[in-house]
Amino acid sequence: MHDGFIYSLVLNGPKAGSSLSPEELDTWEPKNGLVWVHLRYRHKKARHWVLSSGLTKVETDALLAQDTRPRAVIAGNGVLLALRGINLNPDSAPEDMVAIRIYADNERIISTCDRELVSVKDVAELITEGAGPSTTGDFIIALCDRLTNRKIEFIDTLEEHLSELEEQVVSGNVKDLRTDIAELRRKTVALRRYLGPQKEAYVKLLAEPITLLNGPERLKLREITDKLIRSIEDLDALRDRANVTQEELVSQQSEQLNKRLYFLSLVSAIFLPLGFLTGLLGVNIGGIPGADNTWAFASFCAILIGLVAIQMALFYRFKWL
Repeated sequence: MHDGFIYSLVLNGPKAGSSLSPEELDTWEPKNGLVWVHLRYRHKKARHWVLSSGLTKVETDALLAQDTRPRAVIAGNGVLLALRGINLNPDSAPEDMVAIRIYADNERIISTCDRELVSVKDVAELITEGAGPSTTGDFIIALCDRLTNRKIEFIDTLEEHLSELEEQVVSGNVKDLRTDIAELRRKTVALRRYLGPQKEAYVKLLAEPITLLNGPERLKLREITDKLIRSIEDLDALRDRANVTQEELVSQQSEQLNKRLYFLSLVSAIFLPLGFLTGLLGVNIGGIPGADNTWAFASFCAILIGLVAIQMALFYRFKWL
């Protein structure tokens, strides 16, 4: 497709699985089958098509909104959905989730996005192969299921990465570890921001008496909601583990720093009296004892060595070493 039309597919009827041109779409009748139109909402022609599609202002504003938060709104005989999916586009951060806006009723499905969403692509491929959803409720279930599964897969990769970081903390290999843990915590926060509202959107779909979902489809959506709830719980546990790992890292670094400071303190304690004596005998004034004796320097060094030995014995006795 072109001019902002990404997909224009027929879900059921004689032409099920076929793609419609913009011209065919303009003359399409609901009796010919359920049609799904997926648009790039920033494109001028796509925006014009949405505005002239016969939807209310609330519905068109929702489809063309730039900033969205996951939600579900009942709109007449249809439903408005704003959902988020993992960003799997090249050179993109997965936690920078891609938004998709959907208006669906029993006659047509209109969805918009700005960036490619792999879950949408999967559903489109199934439809063209003749194995995709054939009803509006089935379409919603298929899309929600794939969005949730990819979230679970991404959370699993975060858990594996955290396990590696925990092993590095235990083994003492802490180079650049603080930055890695902070980045992982940032990802969990960014992901958690949308998972909660998306769960609430699924719960609202289940609670509302809409005709788009039949009994089996409601059961599937309840199962998807349960999977999303479990993924949120896993994400919360992952965040807590990351906090504990970071605290352990800080504790190890503090312990290492304290050991170094303690060692420096002992060195200072040893050399402080030595420095005092050498400084006292190093002044350039008359009367320095032993200035005219050849054995004075050796005797003074022996005194310093003996003083160090006495200090070391005291340190061991008080268990400072």
